[in-house]
Amino acid sequence: LATGPRQNNGIFYEIRTYDIKPSKMKEFVEMVNKYLHLRTAHSELVGFWFAELGAMNKVFHVWKYDNFAHRTAVRHTLANDKEWQGKFISPVLPLVEKQHNEVAYLVPWCQLGKPPKEGGVYEWVTFQMKPGGPALWGDVFRAAINAHINTGYTKLIGVFHTEYGLLNTVHVIWWNESLDQRAAGRHSAHEDARVVAAVRDSVRFLDSQQNVLLIPLQCSPLK
Repeated sequence: LATGPRQNNGIFYEIRTYDIKPSKMKEFVEMVNKYLHLRTAHSELVGFWFAELGAMNKVFHVWKYDNFAHRTAVRHTLANDKEWQGKFISPVLPLVEKQHNEVAYLVPWCQLGKPPKEGGVYEWVTFQMKPGGPALWGDVFRAAINAHINTGYTKLIGVFHTEYGLLNTVHVIWWNESLDQRAAGRHSAHEDARVVAAVRDSVRFLDSQQNVLLIPLQCSPLK
């Protein structure tokens, strides 16, 4: 089973990733920054980023919904919004090579965070855990996350567990002041016995892991 404990409400997050044609990335970003206000008029955008390291010509965006009925209503409204369809969707679709979406919940012990200031970089870490869900690996995974938080070098933004998409997937978003600050912090953490012990305990339940360094777009609420 993949479904496990989550927040005690209907709120969920739709995670969208788009692969953009390499020659069209600049144009895509310009279009998003110019017209995304037409989309955010209908539901809340958490963040919108492009990949700098770990992936290329890829964007990530996260949308918050109160429940599935809310998402259905928003999608219906957008499909009939002539300005959104004409100014953004029609011109942008030819720039996109592939689209993917997932539905995820914040884990119950995590609240969506914000960076202490604008600027900096975001790290999107995807963990593919062994089948069994949080009932199997939730406690040790939380301990590993807390061990990194306690080092003080990085800021946790959110921990999301998938409900639709590839199951037993956990996405963790971190904020760091700079790439060099992140590198120095990671080096120090790898020499911290508490971090090493917590990570060693959690990797027993890990199948794979991928890290992507993200830069927020101008229109992103998380900057």
